[in-house]
Amino acid sequence: MNRTALLRWVGVHALGVAAALFFLLPFVFVLLTSLMGDQQALTRDLTPNTWEFGNYVKVFDTPGFLTWWKNSLLYAGLGTLLTVLSSIPVAYALARFRFRGRRLSLMLVVSMMMLPPQVVIIPMYLFWVKQLDLGGTLWPLIIPMAFGDAFSIFLLRQFLLTIPDEYLDAARVDGCGEFRTLLKVVLPMAKPGVAAVALFQFFYCWNDYFGPQIYASENPAAWTLSYGLESFKGAHHTDWNLTMAATVLVMAPVIVLFFFAQKAFVEGVTLTGVKG
Repeated sequence: MNRTALLRWVGVHALGVAAALFFLLPFVFVLLTSLMGDQQALTRDLTPNTWEFGNYVKVFDTPGFLTWWKNSLLYAGLGTLLTVLSSIPVAYALARFRFRGRRLSLMLVVSMMMLPPQVVIIPMYLFWVKQLDLGGTLWPLIIPMAFGDAFSIFLLRQFLLTIPDEYLDAARVDGCGEFRTLLKVVLPMAKPGVAAVALFQFFYCWNDYFGPQIYASENPAAWTLSYGLESFKGAHHTDWNLTMAATVLVMAPVIVLFFFAQKAFVEGVTLTGVKG
């Protein structure tokens, strides 16, 4: 390896290590603080003198915390399932069917991606709360996901464009209709794209603070972890160790899920940009 190549290798890896530490150190700080005692958490110490794993037990014993967990799992799990099931047929139609108004439909989907949710929150709130009396629940957030999501539709459509037409033609020659072709041929080949969409939607629902604040703030039994954590922090504003322990418990499912599914996630996101 010559001098120039060596310096380039050192520079690239140094930047990579610096970037990794930049993202990793805040998580390490939160984890170490969550294992400190009540008094030590208020000091400048960076490592615990005694490892207080009981902080996590105290967080779980907080009234309502397990309920927030269940609500977050319901919101994220059911919302992800409904989004994937409703977005796949629309994405398949936009990617493979030729019909009048196809380009206009795609433009409308892209336009919906650019529309901030705050723009439509007032009419949506009046509809779900005043007309259907679903205030204080998470259903105004979950039910709309059964009608598709613009970002998920666009991402899946881009991925489905990467599947060669020959596979679909072979399925049609064997007598498969469009629905059976979608189930037997397209979906098995589109697993990375579906996984990427599912993970994006799960992360969005799990971290959503705005929606539960609008619809469920009046009913603590319907709070999610993202919204309940704010209340927990207000009740334990001097107990930084407990606040950090609650933060770790909120982040843990998302981190674990990403590490288990990161291969499919990265592959799905990468392949969606192959065709336009």
